[in-house]
Amino acid sequence: MIKLVGVTKTLGGQAVLRGVDLVIPPGKVTTIIGRSGEGKSVLLKHMIGLMQPDQGEVWVDGTDISRLRGHALNEIRKRFAMLFQGAALFDSLTVFENVAFPLREKLRLKGPDVDRRVEEKLEQVGLSGMGHKFPAELSGGMRKRVGLARALVMEPEIILFDEPTTGLDPLMAKSIHDLITGMQRKLGFTAVMVSHEIPEIFGISDYVAMLKDGRIALMAEPRAFQRTDDPDIREFISVGGTVSWPAVDQAG
Repeated sequence: MIKLVGVTKTLGGQAVLRGVDLVIPPGKVTTIIGRSGEGKSVLLKHMIGLMQPDQGEVWVDGTDISRLRGHALNEIRKRFAMLFQGAALFDSLTVFENVAFPLREKLRLKGPDVDRRVEEKLEQVGLSGMGHKFPAELSGGMRKRVGLARALVMEPEIILFDEPTTGLDPLMAKSIHDLITGMQRKLGFTAVMVSHEIPEIFGISDYVAMLKDGRIALMAEPRAFQRTDDPDIREFISVGGTVSWPAVDQAG
């Protein structure tokens, strides 16, 4: 579904991505791990066309989006949704209005069509009857659920998750992971997740990829990934993703 070929990116004079080669299979959950500052969020932004590579190619279902601009790029982006770290909700809008926002702004839907789709997604994420509340009235976990409902409401083919459980306690983080994977299994979208939640990600991912020193050091199914002989990767996953290597950038 997504393929990166030789992608490089320099930000603020620092080489962030140094020749990333990565293939994201369709209809699966692929989780990208790596230490803080390694460039994982930058990688996601390249997949959706928010950033263009200095060199290399970014392919989405057979189209090189690194060469697209304007309307052509926006058409590709309609196939995507993204769940940000803090859910990125509009504080002045209710839960219902937040979830309805892309339907009204992108599809220009009105009335019963909006009501039906919003209520359906709120029910799917366990927030039925909560549409009248404002984000400030919700817990961190509930805000994540609203963000997921908004991502799902456009029925995208691809959803990018940037640290979807940041700031949550372990039980709430597990419930969000379970919700994401449950929705993915039910709806069949392609999921790409950036996460520090080790070892939990090995139980929810179809594939795990490690970004290290600006390149993909390893991508494999969870069991094979955990059997790697690479000492740096083994150390990283054995201490729950907290180990640090010499800094190469500060880019996410």
